[in-house]
Amino acid sequence: MARLIECVPNFSEGRDAEVVDAIVQEICSVKGIKLLDRQMNADHNRAVVSFIGEPEAAVEAAFRGAKKAKELIDLGRHKGEHPRMGATDVIPIVPLMNVTMSECVELARRLGQRIGEELAIPVFLYEAAATRSERENLAQVRSGEFEGLRETVGKDASRKPDFGPERIHPTAGAVAVGARMPLVAFNVNLGTSNVSIARNIAKAIRFADGGLRYVKALGFELKEVGLVQVSMNLVNTKGTPIHRVFALIKSEAERYGVPILGSEIVGLVPMDALVDVAEHHLRLEGFERDQVLETRLLGETGSTESSLAQYVEEVSAPSAVPGGGSVSALAGALSCALSAMVCGLTVGKKKYSQVWEEMKELRAACETSRKKLMKLVEEDSHAFEQVLKSRRALKIRPEEAARKEALRVATMKAIEVPLEVCRESVKILEYSKLAAGKGNVNSVSDAGVSAGMAHSALVGASLNVYINLGTVEDESARRAVRHETEALRESGEKLFKEVSGLVESKLLSDLS
Repeated sequence: MARLIECVPNFSEGRDAEVVDAIVQEICSVKGIKLLDRQMNADHNRAVVSFIGEPEAAVEAAFRGAKKAKELIDLGRHKGEHPRMGATDVIPIVPLMNVTMSECVELARRLGQRIGEELAIPVFLYEAAATRSERENLAQVRSGEFEGLRETVGKDASRKPDFGPERIHPTAGAVAVGARMPLVAFNVNLGTSNVSIARNIAKAIRFADGGLRYVKALGFELKEVGLVQVSMNLVNTKGTPIHRVFALIKSEAERYGVPILGSEIVGLVPMDALVDVAEHHLRLEGFERDQVLETRLLGETGSTESSLAQYVEEVSAPSAVPGGGSVSALAGALSCALSAMVCGLTVGKKKYSQVWEEMKELRAACETSRKKLMKLVEEDSHAFEQVLKSRRALKIRPEEAARKEALRVATMKAIEVPLEVCRESVKILEYSKLAAGKGNVNSVSDAGVSAGMAHSALVGASLNVYINLGTVEDESARRAVRHETEALRESGEKLFKEVSGLVESKLLSDLS
């Protein structure tokens, strides 16, 4: 099977097309490389190039691009709105197909070592490839930019490069090389020339200052058109969708009496990210990704595997979200899917004609619950993000009653989401019981697995209720939620034992 990675190097040149053309030509000189996109921005004075290829070919292409940039770009003469520390400023390596994140980490480190040794440019590893926790954030790595690093590298032990000389290259600066999941470069233009407004909004929305999870943002001046811009990297559009980011910027801009004139996506964007926007704003009900024509034409296998792999990578990351609550909701959704499958394998079989209508109704109920639980997968992460944001805000001003109330509301929401997963889990245990009892006997094991997943969802979600419930001061509210959760656990345990007994009796009877 083909193994593909994406590489998205950013170069500190957005005004001279001949320079960028020469760099792109070097990249594309490597056999097997496919250029996906190239973008130049004069205000930022920056170019973003996206290409894909087999891992070895892509790493070679990235090295050649960095080598050519060293020859053609002089940071001593570079001026632009975007922060930068190198001629080749950053090289992220992104897993696309049949390549793991750990492999991308290894590729990033090999590339970084080669750039350091052969080009004599200091290299800092970031994101998943970082060797120090404080360097996972690219903004932290690039702090001080070219001029600041020129003064500190070689003098400050904390700024020691991972590879290459302990001094900034006089013209090529330094380069950050890393491994990460796909991100979306998203910019919003505001109808004002006051750059402080853009910077204030950027501060309000970026995660580092208490804003939205997975959002990195800066405010820039677009001098050529007399406007300002909120420029962002959205590093996980499942965790924080584009429409949520846009809505918060719009709300913040209205505080200043400033309109949004437009937005732009720089480079490539995953189709799912745009579908999420359409689904939200059009208020689509029951919409499935395979209704997108291109998805149906190309087949879903690759994108599904990629999405699942990305979610698992996100869960395994050293971050509080997505966590156990989100995973519990997903387990419930998988339970629904299995019971729906059993129904589908029953309807149409003459042997089960007497239960066809009942199985059709059950399948519809399973689909309704599945869609609800898939939304709860995202809602759980969002709810806990709000708790974290409220906690940070309260630490800054612990005396403010409004901030205490915001934390209380956020905590209750973080309890309500997993509690709803518990309620839904008991319902889908009933579904799996019916599927096991009346469904196609050849799929009875699937009904059993469905019950197991529903039980796991119930237990996992209840634990998330309890951990958040411990911080609730209202004793009556705490007691009511605990009572309901314990009752749901009791009902669920009883149903799980019933389904397990039913399934095992059918399976083991064939073995006697």
